[in-house]
Amino acid sequence: MILLLSGMLLFIAIHLVPTVPSLRASVVLRMGELPYKGVFALISACALVMIVMGKAQAPMVALWNPPGWGRAFTAPLVLIGFILLAAAYVPSNLRRLTPHPMLGGVILWALGHLLANGDQASTILFGGFGLYSVIAIASANKRGAVRSQSKKAWYWDLIVVLAGCGAWTLILMLHKSLFGVPLW
Repeated sequence: MILLLSGMLLFIAIHLVPTVPSLRASVVLRMGELPYKGVFALISACALVMIVMGKAQAPMVALWNPPGWGRAFTAPLVLIGFILLAAAYVPSNLRRLTPHPMLGGVILWALGHLLANGDQASTILFGGFGLYSVIAIASANKRGAVRSQSKKAWYWDLIVVLAGCGAWTLILMLHKSLFGVPLW
């Protein structure tokens, strides 16, 4: 459990740096833009490894019984989350709906998993990422984030949906191998 908690704290801490523009600017001024991004990526990757390993090693401590209907909502919420994740990287009209497609996708992914899992480690993992995403959206909005006004051709939306569906399908097929949790 210590590894999971440490990984979550490290991941969230490094991702909160950009939410404080003066802190980020100070670090970039000292390190330079490219080294900052490299260190950010390295720390994020290490934290993710710690999170995955920590979750796999965490004892099963039940906190609540998820609702019987919860699992039925997990897959569609996660699917929409993956489509939003793709929209964060591919220009599309989804950015006209939200300036935060990745964070919105993480919230849906987290919510879907919280509906299916009632254990302590899952609450820390999915609840932590969901809560961080809500805080990051509020911070970005406070700094002036706005939805895109740029209309894109319809095929970009199709690419986003296909990419999200493809990634979701791949994760469904590999979920047991990657995370040790069979889905069916």
